Amino acid sequence: MKTLSLNGIDMPALGLGTWPLSGAQCRDIVRAALESGWAHVDTAAMYDNEKDVGAGLRASGRPRDGYFLTTKVWHDQLDPERMIKSCEDSLDRLGLEHVDLFLIHWPNSHVPLKEQMEALLELRARGWTRAIGVSNFTAALVRQAQDLAGGALSLNQVEYHPQLSQKTVRAALDDAGMALTAYSPIQRGAVREQQVIRDIAKHHGKSEVQVTLRWLVQQDNVAAIPKTGNPARLAENAAIFDFELSEEEMDAIFALGSGDGRRVDPDFAPDWDDE
Repeated sequence: MKTLSLNGIDMPALGLGTWPLSGAQCRDIVRAALESGWAHVDTAAMYDNEKDVGAGLRASGRPRDGYFLTTKVWHDQLDPERMIKSCEDSLDRLGLEHVDLFLIHWPNSHVPLKEQMEALLELRARGWTRAIGVSNFTAALVRQAQDLAGGALSLNQVEYHPQLSQKTVRAALDDAGMALTAYSPIQRGAVREQQVIRDIAKHHGKSEVQVTLRWLVQQDNVAAIPKTGNPARLAENAAIFDFELSEEEMDAIFALGSGDGRRVDPDFAPDWDDE
């Protein structure tokens, strides 16, 4: 499987999203994913499923160095002391001594960004996380945060799919030396309705979901974390490394994107980039 380098730490380009899974369904899909070869799982304190994710990780029998785990701190816990406590609580719920990537889930302008970055750096210094990053940060926030972090940020996790361009953020991440993880990568299944993607899928003998995930991970420094609670979907979502999209096919899918395709836009979101 393709991996991305996060300041020297390898992260599989395809991961399992777990929102809004919980309970036995969450535990069982995490276990099934790791048993079938997946090696990257994404969760967050806000998902209220870290205990279930941890149970699935243990049930899989995988050693700790056999998978990559991301979790996040919610935007109302970004004061340094609260962020450190949030990470400690996440580790307790997961039953782990460290995560591989710890992210600020959403920006919060009420806490100085410098203090947020200092807290992230402290968590890394303590060994509670191997890499640090952000989520739902705009291009301007990416630039400011990376400068304050002294280049230590590895990644920005954002909504990204064929109908949402994210061109401005992607350029800022390239300049900052950061990767991108795409959440909601298949538009909650809406990619199946895109005729351009349908035609490309038919050409390759693949599904629209597979073509979309391939389009994402074929880009430089882009990962994707599709969510599924159905074990049968795991094999389909993972079967994207045995074909390649042409430059023309990649461009045809890029052409679908704009700044108007956003589906996740809570009232506490930042002022988004136009594209």
